[in-house]
Amino acid sequence: MSEGSKYEAVCSRDARFDGDFFFAVTTTGIYCRPSCPATTPKPQNVRFFPTAAAAQGSGFRACRRCRPDAVPGSAAWNVRADMVGRAMRLIGDGVVDREGVAGLARRLGYSARQLQRQLNAELGAGPVALARAQRSHTARILLQTTPLPIAEIAFAAGFASVRQFNDTIREIYALTPTQLRAARPGKATRFGPVAQPAGVGGIPLRLAFRGPYAAAEVFDYLQRRALTGVEEILGARGARTYRCTLRLPGGTGIAEVDERPGGRADGSGGGWLECRLHLSELRDLTTATQRMRRLLDLDADPYAVADHLGQDPLLATLVARRRGLRSPGTCDGHELAVRAVLGQQVSVPAGRKLGTAAVAAYGAPLAEPSGGLTHLFPAVEDLAGASLSALGMPDSRRATLRTLAAALADGTVPLDAGADRDQAEKELLNLRGIGPWTAGYIRMRALGDPDVLLEGDVAVLAGMRNSGATMADSDAWRPWRSYAMHYFWNAKAQPPAPAPVAP
Repeated sequence: MSEGSKYEAVCSRDARFDGDFFFAVTTTGIYCRPSCPATTPKPQNVRFFPTAAAAQGSGFRACRRCRPDAVPGSAAWNVRADMVGRAMRLIGDGVVDREGVAGLARRLGYSARQLQRQLNAELGAGPVALARAQRSHTARILLQTTPLPIAEIAFAAGFASVRQFNDTIREIYALTPTQLRAARPGKATRFGPVAQPAGVGGIPLRLAFRGPYAAAEVFDYLQRRALTGVEEILGARGARTYRCTLRLPGGTGIAEVDERPGGRADGSGGGWLECRLHLSELRDLTTATQRMRRLLDLDADPYAVADHLGQDPLLATLVARRRGLRSPGTCDGHELAVRAVLGQQVSVPAGRKLGTAAVAAYGAPLAEPSGGLTHLFPAVEDLAGASLSALGMPDSRRATLRTLAAALADGTVPLDAGADRDQAEKELLNLRGIGPWTAGYIRMRALGDPDVLLEGDVAVLAGMRNSGATMADSDAWRPWRSYAMHYFWNAKAQPPAPAPVAP
């Protein structure tokens, strides 16, 4: 976008661009999201930035009214497979906080100097500044939604010291941590998390998204594949709650997400999903939040997808019928890969049955079960050395599963947030027993690739055959072929049976 186009988006308070760029006002020293409801500044007083970290690095503080740190992430980082896109996904997953810039560079295969130079050139901020902006957002959430002591919040958000935490909060929000806690948003606010409802545990979050969000279809998709012990969906369709266990860098967690979106009723300006995280280690908050966002595909740009796919005669009707359809990812790439192999060449119910058996036989029990959640999904290290006889699969499939688990455990097949997608798919295909459909499915969900077409998929072949289209026509769907897949799948999918109501 040109600066003129960006200014037009600011003038119209267009929420479609929240997270794609930020603008700052030189006369006030404040930076905002494009949809900020404040009075529109004069164009000569506006500066544009690709990231919040770049605005902070130029001396601007976050707007207290529109809370620009609570916007959805840019969809560009999911589309892009280059070093910058991969770096942004890893920073979002908390790699800089855990492993430093050297660890980030090592995962990407670049030197720390090359990484710093390229991020600064394109994003206006280096990896440390980008991670710092993310830590500040995490700190604000904890300050405004939990009664935790400020010192605990400082370390939970990833800061090295309380002094560093205090200085950063004052610099970014122009408030002390105590003042920021007192300025928590009310229940009716459009932006940011709300105070914890009485009787509900966990850290409450609002997971923001842009544009319309097809929550019913996403929850249907998750419910059809839910594994007993590690997932459950409670409530009736339209008011369900999805719950799952999380294996995180510092410990374990349980996530709960409500199906009914908050925000405008028509979804035109975006909105949020209410989420609660129960964590054994608070330092995992940023990682857990980002992984839930990937699972629910909350950083997608539904406008770009609909505009592009809606021009195709084959897909136009399907796109119009389901506004805001998403391509769900996963919270754990290793778990998704194992589940894909368990379910390959069998129906979804059969794959779900095998997955549930794997959880019961090889999953790690939770210290304290929560409702129907009793286990973590089996670790690949445990599966690699297990006989897998409890699964009742043929020897060849058990051998494939053990081979995959060993390759994931030793890093031969990288499935972290910043993995090279082409290389990961190549390594998967090198494993005996894994074919193109399974490798593509893992690439689509575990690596969040929005441009995967499973060419042998029955639903896609049937849809194309009925319309007289050929596989060559699918090139026109790039770079959103994963979404095209979901439009085909939803064209034939039936809503799942009603979920049990929470006692």
